[in-house]
Amino acid sequence: MTAETMEIKRTVDVIIPVYKPDAVFETLLERLGKQSYPIRRIIIMNTEQSFWKNEAYEAVPNLEVHHVKKSEFDHGGTRNKGASFSEADIMVFMTDDAVPADRELIGELVKGLSLSGPAGEPAAVAYARQLPNSDCALAEKYTRSFNYPDQSRIKTKGDLKELGIKTFFASNVCCAYDRKLFLEAGGFISRTIFNEDMIYAGNAVLDRGQAIVYAAKARVIHSHNYGCIAQLKRNFDLAVSQADHPEVFEGIRSESEGIRLVKKTCRWLMEQKKPWLIPGVIVKSGFKYLGYLLGKRYRKLPIWMIMKITMNREYWRRGHDTDKKKG
Repeated sequence: MTAETMEIKRTVDVIIPVYKPDAVFETLLERLGKQSYPIRRIIIMNTEQSFWKNEAYEAVPNLEVHHVKKSEFDHGGTRNKGASFSEADIMVFMTDDAVPADRELIGELVKGLSLSGPAGEPAAVAYARQLPNSDCALAEKYTRSFNYPDQSRIKTKGDLKELGIKTFFASNVCCAYDRKLFLEAGGFISRTIFNEDMIYAGNAVLDRGQAIVYAAKARVIHSHNYGCIAQLKRNFDLAVSQADHPEVFEGIRSESEGIRLVKKTCRWLMEQKKPWLIPGVIVKSGFKYLGYLLGKRYRKLPIWMIMKITMNREYWRRGHDTDKKKG
């Protein structure tokens, strides 16, 4: 059943943090305009008004734009502000480089949020499958399929033993939230370096007894070809977020998932008869792990070093309690 034949009962707003919009963002808006399931409003949280060109988007009828300064942007706080402008039943958060793969993206996310877990756990979020861009590196294509397989899944607290940290995996690259449950939970954590989506999902599973839905038929085109240093910085920020939220991540199996991905990627490259790519995968994985180890121990690092190895310098410039106690 497509969204065209679905009875339209729940309203949807799409909320997109934007920074330096480009041609990919224009394609995103164009494809949102062609969705089978109606979108009530597209709420843009644009960083730095000087980068926004009103004339480029005048043809988008349901666009609503709000501007924030770069120094004020926060992955959680800015999305919360965007959510405050919504009155829809469902809020779909996207990034400005995630392009809908077809006309059914929104409809499939709405269907995902209508599901429940095996014990009746309500779906708090439903996140989309991410497909690689045409220029995606070969090893990264496999990573996409590892993290975003072609089979949908409903994840609850009962999956922790099997899935470990992947029980909480959800991505605001394209993720739908039940607005009522979102407001009851207080939204995203208002200040975070990164990972606001998994922190929300973890609390939904552990504290509120809710489910996380992976909606594989909801698809966006999105990938990056990060180099070694970029991977180190990204994983540093990821680990900082985990260190700051032991109530979600402490005691949850994490590193073993990374090791499993490396092994499976290397095996897949052998099957593809591309063994010369394996050393690059291993080296890049080493940079990821180094960033992760440093992030977990960031409180012991001098601020000058942190500023060298983070992707989000503004977060640290706004100040951070590096002596923050766990728990």
